[in-house]
Amino acid sequence: MSDPLLNPLTVICAGSCFAFSGLFYKLYNEKRQEIQKLKEIPNFQADHHLLRILNASSNKRLNYVAVEGLVQAIGEPISSRNVPQCYGVVQKITVQEHWKYWNSVLKSWVSKKVNKQQTTNTVPFSLIQPGSYTSEVSVRVDSPLEASGDYLEQVHKRLRTAKEGLVDIVLQELSGEKPVAQEEREELLRVGTVLTGFGELVLEQDKVMRLQTPRDGRSFVLIPGDHRSFMQRHENSAGMWKGLTALFGITGSTLLAGFIHSSLKDKKN
Repeated sequence: MSDPLLNPLTVICAGSCFAFSGLFYKLYNEKRQEIQKLKEIPNFQADHHLLRILNASSNKRLNYVAVEGLVQAIGEPISSRNVPQCYGVVQKITVQEHWKYWNSVLKSWVSKKVNKQQTTNTVPFSLIQPGSYTSEVSVRVDSPLEASGDYLEQVHKRLRTAKEGLVDIVLQELSGEKPVAQEEREELLRVGTVLTGFGELVLEQDKVMRLQTPRDGRSFVLIPGDHRSFMQRHENSAGMWKGLTALFGITGSTLLAGFIHSSLKDKKN
């Protein structure tokens, strides 16, 4: 005879697998729809071909496009404060303190980050055609801070631990708080980085192409890497959800089939 607890447990596990399979299929379907929308966005490099298309467009404007190019500073770039011979066009320096507070309920010290200070510096920059060392044709980006996207690279991180003396320890025990460390990070959008921008493209005087925040409410986005790599990451994500859908669906079906087989076998006996 089979274990009487086994069959209900099997049904619960099978049901859970089908539920997860349905959830993963929903995520897969949403990702596929997102990919389809991304494929509908025209993709260009910062070259003469793009300039000709923009010249031929109505109002010298493309409402929403993806433009890929190498980052080149307009004028003097920003020098890294911590890394020699490292230059960028967007710099973010973050200083944050790590403290511990005594939790009387948990009877233990609880970590917390406080006093976050952030400094951001930018200079105008342009995108030029990858593989090109001249800026005869470029796409200007004047307001990168208006864009979303994780396009900054961490070039420096330092953690300074707090030194404690005997008097400090006594005071900390009385106050219920003590400093642990100070963390400093420097992030840059480095000169020479391959960047893809999503936004509105306009042609201004003197053949200046400018990528900016769209007027129709769509997102202005800057992402590191070329457009092909960006799309491949989305395809990989869709493939992961598809694989999990199949895995949990097959597992649930196997458990359910085993439960049915076991039930029929018990009835025959």
